[in-house]
Amino acid sequence: MHTALPLNPTLSSLSSAGAMLHNYQDLMMLFNATFIKTENTVLVKGGHEPIYTPAKSAQQHHQIVFANGYFASALHEISHWCIAGKKRRLLEDYGYWYSPDGRDVRQQAEFEKVEVKPQAIEWAFSCASGKPFTVSTDNLNGADADTQGFQEAVKKQVMFYLEHDFPARAAEFIDVLQAFYQTDNLHLEMFDVKPV
Repeated sequence: MHTALPLNPTLSSLSSAGAMLHNYQDLMMLFNATFIKTENTVLVKGGHEPIYTPAKSAQQHHQIVFANGYFASALHEISHWCIAGKKRRLLEDYGYWYSPDGRDVRQQAEFEKVEVKPQAIEWAFSCASGKPFTVSTDNLNGADADTQGFQEAVKKQVMFYLEHDFPARAAEFIDVLQAFYQTDNLHLEMFDVKPV
């Protein structure tokens, strides 16, 4: 079975209404204010499928397009951008291989291998914005996934980043999210996996 397991970050600060509001418009505003000038990149709400499109001219911006206005999709697509190198950021979808839902066992293993780092960064973004995070094996119509094993691999990568630092753009955006959502600095306890 490939159900994702919920991971609950510690919330350090709640709005006066008693719960934080998480909307994609805030993420777009925060990301664009942070990276449009330095990286010529904007975050854009898209339709069903996310995609990264590099600028085709000097007058355009690179675009990180996230799915359907979903907050988690925006965080996930930003995390991919944060680990893509300069050359990859000149290629559509960073030039990465992607096999859609319905992957066989081998394809699923490859998918999970390349998803560990982005999902670790996404988890940190979620904690920095005070929002629960759920790992995603993203293969509902394919081979069974080892969700627990994948979750542990993602957590191990988070622990590595906490000890050795996140990639520079990810670290910058974590700071931006923490300031906006008034959350604690990232620490190990935020990434404790609660039994399901």
